[in-house]
Amino acid sequence: MSNEVSEKVELLIIGSGPAGYTAAIYAARAGLKPVLYQGIQPGGQLTITTEVENYPGYPDGIQGPEMMVHFEKQATRMGADIRYGLATKVDFSKQPYKVEIDEEYLIESNAIIICTGASAKWLGIESEQRLNGFGVSACAVCDGFFFKGKEVAIVGAGDTAAEEALYLSKLCTTVHMIVRKGEMRASKVMQERVLNTSNIKVYWDSVTDEILGENKVNGVRIHDTKNDTKIEVPISGFFVAIGHNPNSGIFKDYIDMDETGYIKTIPGTSKTNLQGVFAAGDVQDKNYRQAVTAAGSGCMAALDAERYLATLGH
Repeated sequence: MSNEVSEKVELLIIGSGPAGYTAAIYAARAGLKPVLYQGIQPGGQLTITTEVENYPGYPDGIQGPEMMVHFEKQATRMGADIRYGLATKVDFSKQPYKVEIDEEYLIESNAIIICTGASAKWLGIESEQRLNGFGVSACAVCDGFFFKGKEVAIVGAGDTAAEEALYLSKLCTTVHMIVRKGEMRASKVMQERVLNTSNIKVYWDSVTDEILGENKVNGVRIHDTKNDTKIEVPISGFFVAIGHNPNSGIFKDYIDMDETGYIKTIPGTSKTNLQGVFAAGDVQDKNYRQAVTAAGSGCMAALDAERYLATLGH
């Protein structure tokens, strides 16, 4: 990390989903002159979501990317300094903390809000990426409603996959659940619920060979690896529930995290183990992962940062 500090700011926000933009709105209104770097995916996961129908205040729903444009415009109007750029390295060994942007620009700040989010894990097949947003989704709670009365498939074997399969079973006629091994990783109670739900059909020892369809999902080819047979099942929606990776790697030497890399915050606050460093949104939330909860935690982080900076006489 270069030693030459390019700029010193009062409050630095890293990341730009609902959490980052909401933190910027609150911080700017409080006169903290926040600088926000948007990161690798400006707008976060919502930019790969099509229709958002469960965010309050949009009675007719809204496209995810458009919603993030609204958030950004509001933050800018309040006076937040929104910039393109990716945090590539940090030095949180002492205050003021240092953050390197795009491997060349060094920023210093006494208060930092981390809103770097989490990225869904994908299967890594071509058809999955091509049809992402056209019937392929990594969030059943976000997108399940669009497949009401239709057949869908879900891949995964943990508690999240089981929970999402059960959620989908209330909306869809049949849920085809693809499980890689001969057993699930999900807790016993969740497994029992899945197996006792008549419209969830589990495919054991199976992998997704290909998602079928040109411009939208119309089927899935499932490979039974035990018997080496393949079948095609007609579906309208395909859900990937194999987990998320929190985007927290650059902070791991300084910030307390759980075993999967989610940043630990003091319950009821956005505070991390480091004074003046706060975390909001999906990078510290593996339970809810919704736009509205991320925005709420961004508000908390801005208020926590404002109170902290007040103690420093800012």
